[in-house]
Amino acid sequence: MKPTDIAIPLFALLIAVETLLSVRYEKTYDRKDVWTNIALGFGSSFFGFVFGYIQAFFYDGIYNHVAPYQMPMSTWWPWLIILFADDFLYYWFHRISHEVRFFWNFHVVHHSSNQYNLSVAVRQSWFSGIAHWMFYLPLALMGFPLWSFIFMHGINLIYQFWIHTKTIYKLPRPVEYVFNTPSHHRVHHGVNEQYLDKNYGGIFIFWDRLFGSFVEEDETVRYGIIKPIHSYNLLWINVHAWAEMLEAMRSAPGLGARLRCVFGPPAMNIEGKL
Repeated sequence: MKPTDIAIPLFALLIAVETLLSVRYEKTYDRKDVWTNIALGFGSSFFGFVFGYIQAFFYDGIYNHVAPYQMPMSTWWPWLIILFADDFLYYWFHRISHEVRFFWNFHVVHHSSNQYNLSVAVRQSWFSGIAHWMFYLPLALMGFPLWSFIFMHGINLIYQFWIHTKTIYKLPRPVEYVFNTPSHHRVHHGVNEQYLDKNYGGIFIFWDRLFGSFVEEDETVRYGIIKPIHSYNLLWINVHAWAEMLEAMRSAPGLGARLRCVFGPPAMNIEGKL
């Protein structure tokens, strides 16, 4: 089992506590959206189990037959390496998921709520397991066994659960400088112009500082996506971006334009302009 599956009871408890507090003090709290997020989360866990076999096949193949060295996971230093390596790869997976429409079509599910609370953390695509696994194959080549990746990546995702909240403003500055925090991740979910496509880090925020994608939270965040879907339909939430892409491809004047519809930035039109 993945660490995130084991953590489901804890997630449920914290979501319930936050919901009780928010319903009392936050007038715009959308309880139907919370239940939608939870249902999407359970669906994501199910499909993640199914698509996990694809990742296991390729990951184990590289680890067992291509990797020049196999890490000794019985000692401490490989765990330190995989902690940073997994987070580094997550940064680039996350960034590309915003910059390439094909991957954004999966990731948009997570951003499509106009709310921001702990339940949004489990609002995940059902079908992202089709493609996202390829970003982590370098860990197999580095000699990390599949079970160690599953464990460490699970820790990474569990860490990211608690930062989906408005109840924590900012932490001490040294923490804010090194780690991803609720403040940094609120920016990531914002559709304010200066917040778009920023703060991609998982556990650590210094990747964003290093690669020029960091922005400080300095004004109230507006949450959601630029083109809201206004739907609680679980299937439509998962496929609406694909429907929009196919419609754009039908209007595209040639093969090059159609490819740009798939592999260009999500905001790119068929003429290749943003």
